[in-house]
Amino acid sequence: MKYEPGSRFFDEMFMPDGTVRPHYQGIQEYLGAQGVEEFGRRHRLLDLAFRNQGITFTVYGDAQGTERTFPFDPVPRVIPASEWAHLEAGLTQRVRALNAFLGDIYSGAQILGDGVMPAELVYTSAHFRREVHGIRVPHGLYTHIVGTDLIRNERGEYLVLEDNLRSPSGVSYLLANRQAMTRIYPGMFRGQGVRPVGHYTNALLGLLQSLSPRENGTVVVLTPGMYNSAYFEHAYLAQQMGVELVEGRDLFVDAGRVWMRTTGGRRQVDVIYRRVDDDFLDPLTFRPDSALGVAGLVEVYRQGRVAIANAIGTGVADDKAVYAYVPEMIRYYLNEEPLLNNVPTYLGWNPDHLESMLAHADELVFKGVGEAGGYGMLLGPYATREEVEAYLVKVRAAPREFIAQPVVGLSRHPTFYPDSGEFEPAHVDLRPYILCGEEVTIVPGGLTRVALRRGSLVVNSSQGGGSKDTWVLDHDGRATPQGMSQLLSGGAPLNIQAQSQYQGGFEPGTAAQGQSQSQSGGGIQSQSQSQGGEGAQTQSQTQGAPPVGTPPPADAPGQHSFQQELEKDELDTFDGEDR
Repeated sequence: MKYEPGSRFFDEMFMPDGTVRPHYQGIQEYLGAQGVEEFGRRHRLLDLAFRNQGITFTVYGDAQGTERTFPFDPVPRVIPASEWAHLEAGLTQRVRALNAFLGDIYSGAQILGDGVMPAELVYTSAHFRREVHGIRVPHGLYTHIVGTDLIRNERGEYLVLEDNLRSPSGVSYLLANRQAMTRIYPGMFRGQGVRPVGHYTNALLGLLQSLSPRENGTVVVLTPGMYNSAYFEHAYLAQQMGVELVEGRDLFVDAGRVWMRTTGGRRQVDVIYRRVDDDFLDPLTFRPDSALGVAGLVEVYRQGRVAIANAIGTGVADDKAVYAYVPEMIRYYLNEEPLLNNVPTYLGWNPDHLESMLAHADELVFKGVGEAGGYGMLLGPYATREEVEAYLVKVRAAPREFIAQPVVGLSRHPTFYPDSGEFEPAHVDLRPYILCGEEVTIVPGGLTRVALRRGSLVVNSSQGGGSKDTWVLDHDGRATPQGMSQLLSGGAPLNIQAQSQYQGGFEPGTAAQGQSQSQSGGGIQSQSQSQGGEGAQTQSQTQGAPPVGTPPPADAPGQHSFQQELEKDELDTFDGEDR
């Protein structure tokens, strides 16, 4: 198998001396036994499966069309047990501190009074919501579903790139990727000890139900509609949880409560898992021109008669400038040292930082504090002088709205490129999904995003990125074969057909496997990671959501040949021959 090793970036699969890392040995043997031709054939089946099931995303403003099949690379990223334990502990620590911060600034704001971070930074954030100050939220939790973006630097150390606390997207692809992999490459799982991820939607439903002000309360997923970039995910999660997918026009407020219109009459709603940004939630409180929200919702929320996940106002904590102070939040609220380091960050509002940003612009990555999806960025080392100067005009005009970070070389991973029929290195990041209730639950894995444009450090789907299945093992080294039991690790079958619009020999590295806890002294961060919001919130009115839970018709294009291939592969597998 041809693969060009390198030494500049940390490689997830190979050690510096060129030997495969122990937790990747099974993958290497499987790929070698399959051969490139057979691996590529199954890769084509994956693409067909994703098209048939409507697993897509949306790119706004693209002349080539907005809806696309989400690119997927079938070479899985593998994380050993001890490494994952370190990540779990660090992420749990981080979300607890962030929830404490949100509870503080929407009440007494002691962290600001004690001078740990500047009040100006919080109160000038576009996502700070004075309208919900003093509201008591269930269990004192503000952010219930968190997607934290992690990168790995040249030394192999995990760094937190950003926290997505409003409406982090992409978990549907995590689940769809695993289901597709267990169907198309079942033999790859055999004996690997891969931990399952399919329980995520049950855990999510349990968390949402725990927020209800009434026993056996009604949970709904609130979507902006089918033209939103993440609509596939909204429909998928609602279907998997067995709850209603609603738009703002399906809900109304009466007698101090929120109600849902149904064919059997109105029904009280107790918990709203909202995938609509704050600005559009309630035209009586926020934007008066919004047709996506529910008039009067905030007043019911204030009275404690409906719960909203994530809580209104959580966006202040994932402001890219506030992000720089999360390590201080951990020390202040938890009296602990951070287990996961930030990427070093320059803040435009700080005059000293701004001077350095302007002087070294051609060496830094600039980001708008409120941007998402890889938009609004400047990669100084890769930009022309004219591009840099044009960008700095905006920075000088509104310095509070920008941060800058040194370029971090994201780790690389073997990736299959169909156009060349070869495995080539591509940069990756990782977004684990964290559920914050009375206990913190982290699905073992996450969405590994991969920069499919050769040489690119930008992993966002809107910028040409794709994804990989992420395996967390129940061991650190090579597993003992366990037969067919691992084929069940994907969870419930994926059966959505929706016209969705979704917006998310090998090379050696330079650090030892395991829990790298070295302090990040220098370089900062990388290149582009999506903010975790839902992208633009369109106010287009839909004609009703597409049906969910319905398989494609038997005569759908390509369906017959795809089913034949699946049956053939299943027979091969259970006959003990995985070709």
